[in-house]
Amino acid sequence: MHLTRTTRALAAGAALTALTLLSACGGTQHRADEALGSKAAPPPEPRQAVADSLPGMPPVLDASDVYAADRPGALSPVVKDFPSRIYVPNTNSDTVSVIDPATRRVIQTIQVGRQPQHVVPSWDLKTLWVNNDVGNSLTPIDPKTGKVGEAVPVHDPYNLYFTPDGKYAVVMASLDRQLVFRDAHTMKTVKAVPVSCYGVNHADFSLDGRYFIVSCEFSGELLKVDTAAMKVLRQEKLPYSGAMPQDVKMSPDGKKFYVADMMADGVWVLDGDKFTKPTLMPTGKGAHGLYVSRDSREMYVSNRGEGTISVFDFTQDRLTKKWHLPGGGSPDMGGVSADGKILWLSGRYNSEVYAIDTATGAQLARIKVGSGPHGLAVYPQPGRYSLGHTGIFR
Repeated sequence: MHLTRTTRALAAGAALTALTLLSACGGTQHRADEALGSKAAPPPEPRQAVADSLPGMPPVLDASDVYAADRPGALSPVVKDFPSRIYVPNTNSDTVSVIDPATRRVIQTIQVGRQPQHVVPSWDLKTLWVNNDVGNSLTPIDPKTGKVGEAVPVHDPYNLYFTPDGKYAVVMASLDRQLVFRDAHTMKTVKAVPVSCYGVNHADFSLDGRYFIVSCEFSGELLKVDTAAMKVLRQEKLPYSGAMPQDVKMSPDGKKFYVADMMADGVWVLDGDKFTKPTLMPTGKGAHGLYVSRDSREMYVSNRGEGTISVFDFTQDRLTKKWHLPGGGSPDMGGVSADGKILWLSGRYNSEVYAIDTATGAQLARIKVGSGPHGLAVYPQPGRYSLGHTGIFR
């Protein structure tokens, strides 16, 4: 989130005014020169089924690895002919910069609604939705042709997710204090769920798709939401004064959820099923975005406040590296290239985008874009369907 959203939050007369004064959003061996998760792999052998999954959700390929469908180059037939592009929503410029990753140059600038926050792939992979938060609309982009469609009226679409069965879009209406379930195609409202926390922001779904965990950045809380019933099951305050949770990501085995916190300067780790008290893993100042490598071994944590990326190894259950951007920067949100070799991140306060080598952590490119770049989407990416945000694929 950007300062302008904080100012807007103050104008809304929220009870948590003091919080809004804070600037926010949001076992394999490798050669030394080889990008982690960059080798193409055959589809995994079917393993144990996930019991009692959400009806209509495509079966998990591997119950021990929810990201098994996201291997290098494993593009769905739906997207295999789409040109590879980096879509960058510039919150202050009201534009989307389109970068060709081959030339690392901006090849198109798209005018959209006010304060675009994230570029979100649809569940069926066919559309990219630009979340025009203050503009109260979603702008569709055809990723095959680059054609921009007519904006769809949607109120307060700070972020956007899709239920694992593909039925509903879930709008994170941050300032409206609602989770709004909408038809995944027409975006017509099906059910608006009021929440008592403030600043619903990011989310991820459980292994069985039955629930999802939501971060509430302005009140420092987490929600556990029943997917099918469309209702909040649990609500917990994070055990840190001034907590401001951001991105949410599940471990490959589905046993843990990780929540970046830009004020606690680290990542909360919790058991999603039990929803017990989380523990904090310090990573760096302004921890914000979470991205899983193509071999499901590592998770990249962007530390926006100090210009670094921390690398967490799931198999070792610990942080193993920290990469520093030369000259600093503000690495925010983004995604991993289809081959797994490059991590693309927006530079929130520097009007730029970073391309980072996932083998070495070296900066490969620093590309100027519009003002306030935020929820950058790398597209297409491997996976059978999208759960939303800047690209959570299963």
